[in-house]
Amino acid sequence: MADGSSRAERPLSPHLQIYRPLFTMMMSIVHRVTGVGLYFGMVLFVWWLLAAASNTPTAFNTFSGIAGSFIGLVVLLGFTWALLHHALGGLRHFMWDFIRGFEPRERELLAKATLAGSIGLTLVLWVIGIALKG
Repeated sequence: MADGSSRAERPLSPHLQIYRPLFTMMMSIVHRVTGVGLYFGMVLFVWWLLAAASNTPTAFNTFSGIAGSFIGLVVLLGFTWALLHHALGGLRHFMWDFIRGFEPRERELLAKATLAGSIGLTLVLWVIGIALKG
C-alpha cells in the first residue's frame, strides 16, 4: 500500500489557481450577478407599481423622493444596466441554443458586444429619459 505521507499536495478538483480568468468567464459571472440584482431590483419595481396604483399622493411622493435622490438614481441606473446586460446575455445564450457563436473569437466578440451594448443602451435610455423629463 502507498504511504499516505508521500501524496502530492494538490487540489482535488480544478480550482481558480489553475484557471486563468478569461473575459468570457467574467461575463458569465456578471450574467449571474445581474440576474441576482434583477431579483432584488424587482422589489423597487413593485414598490413603484404599488405607489402608482394606490391613488394616494403621499405613497407616490415617498417613492419619488427616494428614487429621485442621488443614491436612488445610482440604484436605478445600476438596475437599468443590469436589466439590459442580462437581456443581451440572454440573447447570446439564445444564439448558442442554435449552435452559433461557439468559436473562440466569436465567443469573445459576443461577450464584448454584450458589455458594450448594455453600457451604450443604458446611456441612451437615460439620456432620452432625462431629455423627456425636461
